[in-house]
Amino acid sequence: MGDQLNANHSWFNSIDKKVSYLMMEMKQETNYVNHHVQKIVAFFASMRNFKEEMEEAGHQFIYYQLDDKRNQQDLQKNIEDLVKSEGFEQFEYQLPDEFRLDQQMNSLKDKLGIPVRSIDSEHFYTERYEMKEFFEKKKSKQWLMESFYRHMRKKHDLMMDADQPIGGKWNFDQSNRKSLPKDHKVIDAKVFNKDVSDILEMIDGEGVNYIGEIDAKNFIWPTNREESLELLHFFKTKCLPLFGDYQDAMTDDKWSLYHSRLSFSMNSKMLSPAEVIDAVIAHWEANQDEIDISQVEGFVRQIIGWREYMRGIYWAKMPEYENENQLNHQRKLPGFYWTAKTKMNCMHHAIKQSLEYAYAHHIQRLMITGNFALLANCQPQEVDDWYLGIYIDAIQWVELPNTRGMSQYADGGLIATKPYVSSANYIDKMSDHCGNCHYSKSKKTGENACPFNSLYWNFIDRHEEEFAKNQRMSMMVASWRKRKPEDKEALLKQAEYYLENIESL
Repeated sequence: MGDQLNANHSWFNSIDKKVSYLMMEMKQETNYVNHHVQKIVAFFASMRNFKEEMEEAGHQFIYYQLDDKRNQQDLQKNIEDLVKSEGFEQFEYQLPDEFRLDQQMNSLKDKLGIPVRSIDSEHFYTERYEMKEFFEKKKSKQWLMESFYRHMRKKHDLMMDADQPIGGKWNFDQSNRKSLPKDHKVIDAKVFNKDVSDILEMIDGEGVNYIGEIDAKNFIWPTNREESLELLHFFKTKCLPLFGDYQDAMTDDKWSLYHSRLSFSMNSKMLSPAEVIDAVIAHWEANQDEIDISQVEGFVRQIIGWREYMRGIYWAKMPEYENENQLNHQRKLPGFYWTAKTKMNCMHHAIKQSLEYAYAHHIQRLMITGNFALLANCQPQEVDDWYLGIYIDAIQWVELPNTRGMSQYADGGLIATKPYVSSANYIDKMSDHCGNCHYSKSKKTGENACPFNSLYWNFIDRHEEEFAKNQRMSMMVASWRKRKPEDKEALLKQAEYYLENIESL
């Protein structure tokens, strides 16, 4: 499949002319949500490059382009027809990472009339249900990422001195929360500037709907393993020394900062998490005079902690998880999520960047677009579909737990110990957005008051009873309860006005 481009998979250890590898570009995959055009192009380009590389190595491929006349645009139909028409005697597939695809493949087993076998994708550090078994064995009510992360560090001997973490701390997160200094010059992003016009023309010719922008003559993303390794080298040599410091920072001026932007290469499996981690740690070990441990630990935590943790949550809780809506939020996502036409500068910048590059880093997703959607009581399914469609690295196994659990608190706190919401204070602290905004960061009510301020307190009021029981939210509930009745009324009226006029914000 398009997210199984692992050239080092055991399938390819030897060449067998009796084996045909099947890859397909399908409307089933382009149309299940409205995807960013760069995401569609990146997957198709990467699939084609992978097929060519494997064929050059001697492997035999059957490849359906989107416009192939044989292509029925459906995974099951295409496979069933090929098995019948070509007389294949055995069918083997790599385990999919999305639940819906796993269901499709499972339902094929009794239809093909030949032996069917599944095999691991050989990509992740963990097996599908390994994390579930880890927490069930511990009899943990709260599945804390930090305890799983420490387990992973020990198990895989990453940045360890015997059974203790190198540097004396497991987590340097407190060092990873700096905003950019005013005169700081951020390094330019590494891009690839390739011509993908042929793929764009095919997509348009086939009537595929999409969102976002693309410069098809200068496509910026890596679409093969060689380019992915180039981007990894650029990150560890040019970005890593400042990655940890500024991983949460935001600015009007730059879109990538010091982030690796390796998530598409990893999620399509052109790179493995192990080789990424090993390369980064090895570079740090050789350059410890120049690179502080806090820069490296934060990156390692994102991959062996957070990435594997999200996958573990996904397989432990699906399919029920995609229907979670513990806060009972029902509002439609505002139209400006698809246009960036909003006077809120932080939202405008995060959405515009997403439409332009199919990318935003984790704080833009969590504390800007996700924060606003949560404060505005938006329906989690609406939020899921937007995130799954707009970001080049979004595949449901990683997107859904991040969005529905971490961002929207729709699972009632399984993933996040508190809702990730904020007023303008946090946004101003971590960015330069507020200084260029139509709204005033310091005003809670009245003309041009920042919507995040009143919506924040409206959110606290709306869920006051529940949050009073939450140790990490109880202080904010106590603060709300101490406010004068007239102040409360003014904040709630301001929030009500903004919610009633949300499309014009």
